[in-house]
Amino acid sequence: MKKVFNPASVRRPFGNYNHGLLVPPGASMLVTSGQLGIGIDDRIPADVTGQAELCFKAIGAILEGAGMGFADVIRIGGFVTTREDFPAYMAVRDRYVQNPAPVSTLLIVGGFTRSEFLVEVEVTAAKVM
Repeated sequence: MKKVFNPASVRRPFGNYNHGLLVPPGASMLVTSGQLGIGIDDRIPADVTGQAELCFKAIGAILEGAGMGFADVIRIGGFVTTREDFPAYMAVRDRYVQNPAPVSTLLIVGGFTRSEFLVEVEVTAAKVM
């Protein structure tokens, strides 16, 4: 059971996340590499929404392979290339977030390994096995 930490002395979270989560002893932890918005067929959607969907679907497959699901995600790191992409990314992200909401960081970056990539997402998950 994860314990949520949102102290009254810290401003409330801006969105669907928590400031801190404590994972109990004995939990298995999974850390993913950043997933890009590219399909198994090497196709890259032109928009952030399509790319973010592919990122989260890839993460879902990785979680499933480890015997986990999005309920086990304790941290999301998101990266987008423009501030304008923030709402579209968050709309996709929030469809995958489960309670208790994970801790989360979103950064605006100068770019990725290929210019057509607009978003990258990595997660950390923990589950008592």
